[in-house]
Amino acid sequence: MTETASPSSPEKGKILFVDDEENILRSLQRLFVDEEVEVFTASSGAQGLEILAGEAGVGVIVSDQRMPEMTGVDFLEKSKAISPQSIRILLTGYADVNAAIDAINRGGTFRYLDKPWNDDELVQTVKGALQMYHLLIENKRLGAIVRKQNAELKKWNTELETMVQDQTIKLKKSYDTLRAINTRLRANFKNTIVAFSGLIELRDKRMRTHSRNVAEVSVNVAKQLGMESEQRETIMVAALLHDIGKIGISDVMLAREAEQMNFAEREEYLQHPVRGQAAIDRIEELREAGLIIRAHHESYDGKGFPDGLKKTDIPLGARIIALADYLDKKIRKSMGATSFEVMRKDVDLQKGTLFDPKLVPVVLEQAESFYKKIRPRTDHIEIELLPGDLQEGMEASRDVYSGTGILLLTKGTVLARPSILLLKRYYELDPAKQGVFVSVKE
Repeated sequence: MTETASPSSPEKGKILFVDDEENILRSLQRLFVDEEVEVFTASSGAQGLEILAGEAGVGVIVSDQRMPEMTGVDFLEKSKAISPQSIRILLTGYADVNAAIDAINRGGTFRYLDKPWNDDELVQTVKGALQMYHLLIENKRLGAIVRKQNAELKKWNTELETMVQDQTIKLKKSYDTLRAINTRLRANFKNTIVAFSGLIELRDKRMRTHSRNVAEVSVNVAKQLGMESEQRETIMVAALLHDIGKIGISDVMLAREAEQMNFAEREEYLQHPVRGQAAIDRIEELREAGLIIRAHHESYDGKGFPDGLKKTDIPLGARIIALADYLDKKIRKSMGATSFEVMRKDVDLQKGTLFDPKLVPVVLEQAESFYKKIRPRTDHIEIELLPGDLQEGMEASRDVYSGTGILLLTKGTVLARPSILLLKRYYELDPAKQGVFVSVKE
């Protein structure tokens, strides 16, 4: 089945929805009836491929995962050969996290959304993907212009020096335009990074907020060291994704410490930094972060894994993250008043073996500041309330998750009217097993 929401127009973006349930296709189509887009629908992967073969310029493809004959992952992978520039989105249930990862690896998927979806989130995600598609097309067009200008520049260089100077100015403007476009593209990648970083935490509830804690401490260390903003951003991405390679590890292994594993399990565990790098390597903008992810279990004395790097052969970002990662794992086991002093002594004993001696005092300083900030206040008590009883100005004393594990608010958030409304809505859509814990003064 093929339908359009409005007549074709060169200015309008094109969206293809693929789902084997007609009522879902109609619901998706209704969401965009007032948008300046052209909507196509297909009730199977095969029909979706036919539409792509006959309709040029489809900017966004949204496919359900669970369909007969051809899954969403298989369809998205095949669609790349027909429409490689299209931005792909997978609709999947909470239980299909592995399918979402497969879609990212095989189908070049931009993002996946949970079913049932939030209408506003879906519309904004699709519109954002459509904007990214237009940026990619424009980027390609400008790239062709730049290549053409380079060829002309070589010819004009032998004819007239003044023409060379004029074209150089135009070329610089083109590069500035490309840089601006790339900046916007990088902003769109941030949502993908956040989605990646949450995958492992959905599986291992003991490690909730771990990646975010490591990222904040690592970025603060990078700032103190005077690193450039682009380097700090790379470290932030690597810290958020440093454990993504554990997604393929079994739940039983995730629950064990490395020293509790048998030989086969430990061999599997030792591969997770390599898997983490491989998972993001096809995204060129993330390759520097991938190098850091691969090296975050290397030891300063060369006895780490997977490559046995030592000292300054280990990327600086990896040396920072290794120490921040170690501290967070240790300190979350003991949040008592003396816990950080114990950690300080523990880390001091491992200077020059596990950790870079020059980094130890800087990381310890930033980590201590961070954990003091998130430590519960002694003059406050913690109470549990339902969303309907929350008041503006209250402070969340714990991270707030929906029933299926979606992070709604982070610890320390001061509640305002929009955040309270958010909690009320999610507690109706995806009820949690407990209320919202807030800190109030005694």
